[in-house]
Amino acid sequence: MTSVIAATRFSVLDRSRTREGHPPGEALRDTVALAREVEALGYHRFWVSEHHGVPGVAGSAPTVLAAAVAAATSTIRVGTGGVMLPNHRPLVVAEQFGVLESLFPGRIDMGLGRSVGFTTGVRKALGRDKEDAEDFAGQLQELLGWFRGTSPTGVRARPADGLTVPPFVLAMGEGATIAAEAGLPMVIGDLRGREKMLRGIEHYRDRFRPSPWAPEPYVVISGNVAVAGTPDEARRLLVPEAWSMAYSRTHGTFPPLPPAERVQALTMTDRERGFYESGLTGQLAGTEEQVAHELETVLKETGAQEVLVTTSTYDRDALLDSYRRLASIVSG
Repeated sequence: MTSVIAATRFSVLDRSRTREGHPPGEALRDTVALAREVEALGYHRFWVSEHHGVPGVAGSAPTVLAAAVAAATSTIRVGTGGVMLPNHRPLVVAEQFGVLESLFPGRIDMGLGRSVGFTTGVRKALGRDKEDAEDFAGQLQELLGWFRGTSPTGVRARPADGLTVPPFVLAMGEGATIAAEAGLPMVIGDLRGREKMLRGIEHYRDRFRPSPWAPEPYVVISGNVAVAGTPDEARRLLVPEAWSMAYSRTHGTFPPLPPAERVQALTMTDRERGFYESGLTGQLAGTEEQVAHELETVLKETGAQEVLVTTSTYDRDALLDSYRRLASIVSG
């Protein structure tokens, strides 16, 4: 292991992806089980995500799922990657994280994003529209104010008032500017778009203003990392997600993950094949030696303090093996 990898924290985001032939509830139980496994492997954080009305994702209530994960673990930090703030009232989000922090003191993270519903129908069901994301900076300041007791309403958020729950901003588009000006840690992806990611990180560091939440910039890079005994086995881990993404781009809906062998036997249209191959390109995938080399390169390029691994696949045993192999790279 190199010194740059040794100095970096490694964490996991599991999106509770559903799988063909398996009920949605199983995906949530798999998420909790994975959290216990990666805690034992020494990972720093375990985060869960928020999606609404997506057939391929069971994780629709991240603070509820985070509570289950925190209850099933004892040392790993637990949080969200993220709660989509435009979908919620900041007071309610503060209350939820206040409850989590009160139940599991010193272990809770508050990862926050600015996305609204995936489709027009979902946005309508949530009572939101695309414009609600435009005031993310204001929503963020209101949320942080509930922890500091500074709301002009005179209301206090119980039990959040006076608690410290570390906030992180998921940087999509202008998210890097918002994170920098608020003085918050930033999570940025993905590893396939390296040039865009590097520009976002540079912009964040240039614009960063120290705050009570973070005295200096803190960068978390996120993306897929797949480690296996051979390069082909590692690439195979990425196949189900690459196909689901290609299908969503060509059919408008994000399906459950299929087995890799079914995808590899498919006859794809040229458009589907293009999106599919794009999904497999530029990921960190290979043997331990190959991934260690790629990690060292990207960490030197970005200067990131942390890597948030977001890999999903159909074969849960292979996924856990990948996390074990990655942990062996990190530990040495």
